[in-house]
Amino acid sequence: MTAVTAGVPEAGERAPGRWVGALTLANLGVWAGWFGPLQVLLALQAEDLNPGHKATTLAWTTGIGAVFSLVANPVFGAISDRTTSRHGMRAPWVLLGVLGGVAGLAVLAVAPSVPVMIAGWCLVQVALNASYAALTAAVPDQVPWRQRGVVGGWLGVAQIGGVLAGTALGTVAGGLAAGYLACAAFMLVAVVPFLLARRDARLAERPPFAWKAFLAGFWIDPRRHPDFGWAWLTRFLMQLSNAIVMMYLLYYLQDAVHYGDGAETGVLILTALNAVTLLASVVVAGAWSDRIGRRLPFVVWSGYVMTAATALLAVWQTWPGAIVAALVLGVGFGVFTSADFALMTDVLPAAADRGKDLGVINIAASLPQVIAPAIAAPIVAGVGGYATLYVVAALFALAGTVLVRRIRSVP
Repeated sequence: MTAVTAGVPEAGERAPGRWVGALTLANLGVWAGWFGPLQVLLALQAEDLNPGHKATTLAWTTGIGAVFSLVANPVFGAISDRTTSRHGMRAPWVLLGVLGGVAGLAVLAVAPSVPVMIAGWCLVQVALNASYAALTAAVPDQVPWRQRGVVGGWLGVAQIGGVLAGTALGTVAGGLAAGYLACAAFMLVAVVPFLLARRDARLAERPPFAWKAFLAGFWIDPRRHPDFGWAWLTRFLMQLSNAIVMMYLLYYLQDAVHYGDGAETGVLILTALNAVTLLASVVVAGAWSDRIGRRLPFVVWSGYVMTAATALLAVWQTWPGAIVAALVLGVGFGVFTSADFALMTDVLPAAADRGKDLGVINIAASLPQVIAPAIAAPIVAGVGGYATLYVVAALFALAGTVLVRRIRSVP
């Protein structure tokens, strides 16, 4: 365990493979806890509890939960920056967050009404954002610049693996309650190796605290840190595009593709195909980015690929079209995930505020969960349908791809 008296030192030696593996598995568990509900279970539960207004119910549930996520991620990141536990700065919040996530999934498993369903999902969002903020901050704590691309690649593996695992558990567990509890159990087991690794930065003394300074720290002036601002905006646009695609995928298969009964199985198939091409590209792209010392070209070209794949869903609304789009999107998102994560760690303003600053960046992934339903619901309800919806999503991805070129300090 690394002991420091102030701030967090720049990592110099390469992080050992065992620790990277444990970090990857812990992230995989958190993503499974998130996306089992998001991909399948919440949509099915909304349909079960309020069948006449399933899309609206799903939008309210995910939107309200995302508001809690917006606050939780940077706040818990900032708290972990100040944690002086003998077990480290990040590990205690990883554990507490997972336990809270298990509790939230248990509430969802027995929810008898829409309000209880929303409350359970909000608890899951708060708790898992605490874990995710701490796990994300552990990377710049422990991983040197020249290794962050490949580690970002493995975290991309964790993300798609978690999405696939959560979708599979939600689909084959045998009902809503069983699906939620299966995700909870998987998440709990997955975090154990990271906690046992006992490799965590530790603060010997807590910095002075003042509410005004604490709250003011969440505003990072883009005029003083322009590259941080552009990085935040471009990630937001790419994640907004992805949120629109993923949030309505089940209904897209039901209502536009006319997949038939068991559309959740179709979601699982598309997720698995997406995982194949993502896994084929994510670690390779991260390692390549580390080797040549460049990030921007990978982010730019992956953005163009993701734009094309999203547009394909708009113009080719058939099952074969969905398969091709899933495969192409996997390639683009794999490259984007590894290179963009490394780029984000490169533009952080201060080492001692990594948890908080990465939490602010993670808002760019959470905020789209709030905005996407507000954009998507009226379009799906009648202003153009799914074709217009996915054209809009493609335009968001294209805008993020173009604007990322404004970042100057990262090659």
